Amino acid sequence: MNKKDTCEIFCYDEEKVNRIQGDLKTIDIVSVAQMLKAIADENRAKITYALCQDEELCVCDIANIIGITVANASHHLRTLHKQGIVRYRKEGKLAFYSLDDEHIRQIMMIVLEHKKEVNVNV
Repeated sequence: MNKKDTCEIFCYDEEKVNRIQGDLKTIDIVSVAQMLKAIADENRAKITYALCQDEELCVCDIANIIGITVANASHHLRTLHKQGIVRYRKEGKLAFYSLDDEHIRQIMMIVLEHKKEVNVNV
């Protein structure tokens, strides 16, 4: 570990620590971590991005867009659905997916914008 990025002495602000620890007890941080972990997979990130670009895509479109099999795309979409990231509807024999809500699009766009800024500032 780089010694420049750590404290050289051990001390902490008890008030801040207690306040934030209390906050952490009132939120479902595990679900947040699981949702972010689902998007963190490269293929699922690509799927999420693709769904940011078009309101709705069928599984076959998604598979072709990111270059994976329909079965693999379905697997990733099920994972995203379980985490509340996407929703789907059936139309005959086709399954169409879309983002669950605008928050997911915002998260993806914010992360992409942040990544651009980080690359510029490095």
